[in-house]
Amino acid sequence: MARTRPTIHDLRAMKGKRQLTMLRVMTLDEAEAAERAGVDIVSIPPDLLLNPQYRDAAPSLFSMPGENFYEIGTADDFVRWAFRMYKAGADAVYCSASYATVKRMADEAIPVIGHVGLIPSRATWTGGFRAVGKTAGTALEIFDAIRKYEAAGAFGAEIEVVPAEVAEAISKRTSLFLLSMGAGAGCDAQYLFAEDVLGQNRGHMPRHSKVYRNFAAEYDRLQAERIAAFSEFVADVNGKTFPEDRHVVRMDPAELQKFLREIDRL
Repeated sequence: MARTRPTIHDLRAMKGKRQLTMLRVMTLDEAEAAERAGVDIVSIPPDLLLNPQYRDAAPSLFSMPGENFYEIGTADDFVRWAFRMYKAGADAVYCSASYATVKRMADEAIPVIGHVGLIPSRATWTGGFRAVGKTAGTALEIFDAIRKYEAAGAFGAEIEVVPAEVAEAISKRTSLFLLSMGAGAGCDAQYLFAEDVLGQNRGHMPRHSKVYRNFAAEYDRLQAERIAAFSEFVADVNGKTFPEDRHVVRMDPAELQKFLREIDRL
């Protein structure tokens, strides 16, 4: 039975009842895999959403495009960008810009997802790439940010690398749909990056991530096979074993003789 893509109303109704699944996917193949695997929500690059094949590959995925605020610009730029995304089939948009920018979009009935806790584009303010909210004071700052998102009209927020107890307590006290990335099971959805799930990440693995497959090893194997195939091609050309007769087109002998007579005459 085909799934139906959830609406904002549907997700709000699910809050506190069950945890949804969310992935950051970067390609059409990953989106199709998420669709077929039954993933609920995806974060995607805007260009992927604009691909005419996207909704054919992912008809039931609640899809949220996003860019860092400095890639888009002012509040007016965000509104124009969000309308473009919405027209292309977005279900919500991610925005880590100001609360005023979020409000500008929310005032136009655009569903907006904010970001609290560890915000990579603003990590310098919270001490770099590390957990946020480990003291009562900093935890209250996260709760204050959530309340400001509520006031701005946001639909939800990503809550990243925040103590599980803090995230759960906040989730129980907000109407926002909270997407947990390393913030425990007390929120409304569990969020991971596809590159971590697939084992494509060759660098530092975030503590909150979980690897389910080793694509890096498979990519290494495929690269070795790629080099071997290219090397064999070079060897065949140098050894005059490629092309073989089956790789070329031949001319009728009578036509060939006519051609050679004419080309010699010219």
